[in-house]
Amino acid sequence: MGFATTEKEWAERAARHLKVELKRADLTYDELAERLKEHGFNETKASIANKLARATVSAHFFLAALAATGSEGVKLEDI
Repeated sequence: MGFATTEKEWAERAARHLKVELKRADLTYDELAERLKEHGFNETKASIANKLARATVSAHFFLAALAATGSEGVKLEDI
């Protein structure tokens, strides 16, 4: 598939990747919100759903969400 070539495409792929990781970890948005509290985030089910739907995921949210899902790493080729 290759790397994304636009900012919008990077954002959409990052959001899609997080959705996949949530499915793999069998986590709901509510459960992710609870786990993110351990990483200093104050998120709700709605705020997470909005970020993923709009593909407005910041780098720090992306990394914390990956940590919260138990992901041990990410390859850029996978995004």
